[in-house]
Amino acid sequence: MALEHHITAKIETLGCKLNFSETATISALLAKRGIMPAQQGDVPKVCVVNTCSVTELADKKCRQHIRSLIKRYPDALMVVTGCYAQLKSKEIAAIEGVDMVLGSEQKLHIADYVEQWFSHRQKQVEVTPHNEIHTFSPSCERGCRTRYWLKVQDGCDYFCTYCTIPMARGRSRSGTIESLVGQAREVAAQGGKEIVITGVNIGDFGKNTGEQFIDLLRAFDQIEEIERFRISSIEPDLLSDEIIRFCAQSRAFMPHFHIPLQCGSDAVLQLMHRHYDTALFAEKVHKIRALIPDCYIGVDVMVGSRGETPEHFEESLRFIESLDMQHLHVFPYSERPGTMALRIPYIVPEKEKKERVARMMELSERQERRYIERYIGTIRPVLFEQPHGDAPMHGFTDNYIRVNVPPCDALVNCVVNARLLSIGADLSVDAEVIDSVTPQSPTPAR
Repeated sequence: MALEHHITAKIETLGCKLNFSETATISALLAKRGIMPAQQGDVPKVCVVNTCSVTELADKKCRQHIRSLIKRYPDALMVVTGCYAQLKSKEIAAIEGVDMVLGSEQKLHIADYVEQWFSHRQKQVEVTPHNEIHTFSPSCERGCRTRYWLKVQDGCDYFCTYCTIPMARGRSRSGTIESLVGQAREVAAQGGKEIVITGVNIGDFGKNTGEQFIDLLRAFDQIEEIERFRISSIEPDLLSDEIIRFCAQSRAFMPHFHIPLQCGSDAVLQLMHRHYDTALFAEKVHKIRALIPDCYIGVDVMVGSRGETPEHFEESLRFIESLDMQHLHVFPYSERPGTMALRIPYIVPEKEKKERVARMMELSERQERRYIERYIGTIRPVLFEQPHGDAPMHGFTDNYIRVNVPPCDALVNCVVNARLLSIGADLSVDAEVIDSVTPQSPTPAR
């Protein structure tokens, strides 16, 4: 059906990089139906909230976003999707003002549902049970950035005791190498310079296609128009030595890994039903450091999980401190209904969780600052993002150090050499551009 003229949509995203990638795809699909992104001052006729449910705090933030948008735009079609919608559709549908709740299987078909709604205007809840989610929905978008996020895999088969992701996104499934290479070539045709490979458990790539993650990496590396690839996050047991060796000699894969650890205590890792121990994790870090000395290593750390005694926490802190890792993404454990972790007896008090988070964050800052200091005075290649007014524009080095330079439109979406000068309080680095820059057209907006 033909929609009325000048329909705009406001889209809010919470959660992981995969959510942001999928939100950008939703926005592009809506635009193809004539529903354009709302600009400042617009009163949108459609609001979409792409939700996260990794913690109870995430659920709370989602509810706040939903209610805030309903209050601000009471006449807009309110659509809620994502992991929270998949897990607690009835709870969301009961919020006054919510018109549509769409689960994980329906997320990337929002444009179809929105178009249909304008003809019947009836409340709708569509959620496929997690054990019946089999479709892989492609997503490759950049949003307002120069870097693209390419979804290569979805779902998870690991069933860690604290996690609801398998129930929120279903079992592991992937696109084919052929289709994903095609999407990457489209990025190149649009002028993109960097692609971040994303998914829920990307090292598990190919379960439904009979292909392997290493073969996908090799295929991507042959797309010469793309100057940079990054692996968003990969489980330590799936980060094979073959993958590390490949990235060490690769043309385009950056010296950058993000590896979920969760805890540096083997006793707690067993309670979590993780698929590795600290010895394997340390082996991977040492292998990376030996083959890729400049590599930036980020790590997920959960503190205060059930069963993590004070002794276990101190053991975890010592283990993390012993390894040359750069950034800790630290978050407190949150009780999730339906998870096996609820059967574990030892519960960490909330006050103690906060203290543990603070100590881990202090460690993270020390380790990251120490890493960045190694590169002050050196020259690194940087891909720059869009400037915002007179504020310094930023970009990332190959080894993922954030740098700031004075705004310059000619730098946008360009990889240029910059000398790193000094570290700021936020751990970003003031830099000076060394290369002469020929003005280029940035990645075209779509």
